[in-house]
Amino acid sequence: MASKSSVTKLGVVSGGRRGDATALRTVKATATAPVLVAQVAQAADPAQQTPQKDYFVERNGVKFAGTHLLIEMWDAKNLGDMAVADQALRDAAEAAGATLLHIHLHHFGPNAGLSGVAVLAESHISIHTWPERGYAAMDIFMCGSCDPYKSIPVLRRAFAPGNVQLSEQRRGVIA
Repeated sequence: MASKSSVTKLGVVSGGRRGDATALRTVKATATAPVLVAQVAQAADPAQQTPQKDYFVERNGVKFAGTHLLIEMWDAKNLGDMAVADQALRDAAEAAGATLLHIHLHHFGPNAGLSGVAVLAESHISIHTWPERGYAAMDIFMCGSCDPYKSIPVLRRAFAPGNVQLSEQRRGVIA
């Protein structure tokens, strides 16, 4: 049974899609009356809001969220080099016309691989490497006007693979 104490929990809730001008609202719950439904406060005057940019892509009459490339590199080099991976992710994002927000890389030790991600305003580029096998698994997911295919030559230069396998998936296809 809940006590009648004045314990209060505060949380911040937001809603809508990326880039919304949705206001944040603090939601209050007490120990005896939990919040079951959180409501989001909208801006006072919707006419004052700027129109949302649509980051979906339209190609050959098909509208979708973005292009997701899966890239496998075999017989590749520099797969354990953090500086090479960092610069490759930066250069790949720039070549594609993407907005880099953050890069996080983790090295698994001497002579070992690394994993990392470049977080983009338009989605991400990730990398996972196995230097002992000369193998790297990468993926590039981008929406909007970015072209993920422009990242591939940059990644080829950085890792000098003997073989590259590529597949494309359109994400969020609208029928």
